[in-house]
Amino acid sequence: MINKVYGLLGISSKAGKVISGTEVVLEAVKRHKVKLVIVAEDAAERTINNMKYECEKNNVNMIIFGNISDNSKYIGKQNRAVIGISDINLGLAIEKIIHGGDGN
Repeated sequence: MINKVYGLLGISSKAGKVISGTEVVLEAVKRHKVKLVIVAEDAAERTINNMKYECEKNNVNMIIFGNISDNSKYIGKQNRAVIGISDINLGLAIEKIIHGGDGN
């Protein structure tokens, strides 16, 4: 399951459908430019709470998944606690896998 998520993150990144970094994603959420926000499990509690608040306020789905190191590696960046997916279909596919909809 984890490999499928990271595979989709890599595809999303190569397709230019990923934005990363707390402040950049926060602005994109406020402007309704992202469809899914992924926050690393080891992100700061304040970061998680701020993203959760803004995502709920702007009706954007948020998932806590992976760690900063792995998530960053698969999108080709370094030290990114927050990732935004701007494509609705890629976002839905990632959510479906994480929530157990495609465990094979």
